Amino acid sequence: MSQHPIDPKRLLSHIIAEWACSLNYEHLSPAAIQAAKLFWFDSIGCALGGSQQDDARILLKHYRAMGSGNGGATAFVSGFKTNPVDVAFLNGHMIRAMDYNDIYWKADPCHPSDLIATPLALCESEGLGGKDLILATIIAYEIEMRLCEIGRPGVREYGWHHATLSAFAAPIAAGRVLNLTSEQMVSAIGISASRTFCPGAVTAGKLTNMKNTVDPWAGRMGAESALLARDGFSGPEHIIDGKEGLFAVFKHVQYKGEPATFDGEALVKDLPDSKDSHYRILDCGMKSFPIEALSHSPLTAMMKTVKEHNIQADNVKEIKVEVIARAADILGDPHKYRPDSKETADHSLPYCMAAGLVDGMVTPLQFREERVLDKALIPIMDKVKVVANEEFEALFPKFQPSRVTITTNDGKSHSTRVDVPKGDPRDPMTEEEIAVKFTALGGDVIGKDQCKKLQKFIMNIETARNLGGLFELTTAGAQREAGG
Repeated sequence: MSQHPIDPKRLLSHIIAEWACSLNYEHLSPAAIQAAKLFWFDSIGCALGGSQQDDARILLKHYRAMGSGNGGATAFVSGFKTNPVDVAFLNGHMIRAMDYNDIYWKADPCHPSDLIATPLALCESEGLGGKDLILATIIAYEIEMRLCEIGRPGVREYGWHHATLSAFAAPIAAGRVLNLTSEQMVSAIGISASRTFCPGAVTAGKLTNMKNTVDPWAGRMGAESALLARDGFSGPEHIIDGKEGLFAVFKHVQYKGEPATFDGEALVKDLPDSKDSHYRILDCGMKSFPIEALSHSPLTAMMKTVKEHNIQADNVKEIKVEVIARAADILGDPHKYRPDSKETADHSLPYCMAAGLVDGMVTPLQFREERVLDKALIPIMDKVKVVANEEFEALFPKFQPSRVTITTNDGKSHSTRVDVPKGDPRDPMTEEEIAVKFTALGGDVIGKDQCKKLQKFIMNIETARNLGGLFELTTAGAQREAGG
């Protein structure tokens, strides 16, 4: 036996749990509260659009068949009522389904809004209000984003998906809603993370419905784990930095000849605890295009070039795209030149560039099946050459640099470089810009008038004593009248 056993109170899960359990709404900064409301506004818009996707419909059909239709939590749009664990998953998947929600990328990528349906479902089922939801949302962002900063390199670099990290963050947000003790919170983290290690295959090569499902599934585990912990179920406290925990397991992995490491101190350094603190939610970005995050800079650069020089698709000889190495690997591999599904198309830089060039825009319309399978885009896709730029590599992740050079049939070349895409915290989307996106996604689902009412509710959600009004507004008219 070791002569100097680790003090379990110093394990990272204990430090994080103690912070989350002690943080109250009154400690939050006004800027963080406003950001949380804007991310909810964006996320629910994404969910309204996501509800119309085939995979969301399959999941709803499945859970209708599995559940009684009774329960304390409500699915968006359909109004389907069931338990909060299933609803956390269904609503989380709708937020994620179009790959149009928020984005943060440091050592690892993440979409913190994939997880916030978890505290929402528990707030509803527990009869809590808007302030409780905002607090749990800010906690989810804080821990998820910190987890994505501490890898050296990130887990994505050696083949694992960031849902692996989300499994550590989701139960913390869920546990705060349930007002767990710090010991219960530690168990919730251990329960959730024990079951949700996700390989990167879900976003590599040919993509499937699981691409948009694994992170919401981590949210589902967070909800169930917190509920189990509240009832006394235990989980390993050493799941992060103890024996055979996250850090130990990945330390066995070699990357470029060096073992993978994590900066555990950075995970808990200066955790915010007052109105004067800096909250990570302020560093997260939004998507102005419904595509993979690293595609935003090159697509923005191409659209600027096309507009500035009035370039027509039939006059293009080549589109050279210079990006960081991981973007070239993810977005330009051979499968991405012949996408046969929305899931592959929105992660295909050649497709996004071709559709943007020909259609003059990249919106959810460009990812309908008939457009994705349109063979007329193939010759344009084949003109897109994606290459890694070592100079850009040194600037990432502070910047997301890309340079697009369009060569026309007459031999002329036009280049544009973009370092910060629209939606980045340095060029944020305003409430008005989010409203345009929201209505584009939700107008045909719940009606434009209801979209406006939802905006008002969400942007004043801290005044809501319960969240029934939110679910009434997110339910489509026919389903609402039919009682779900």
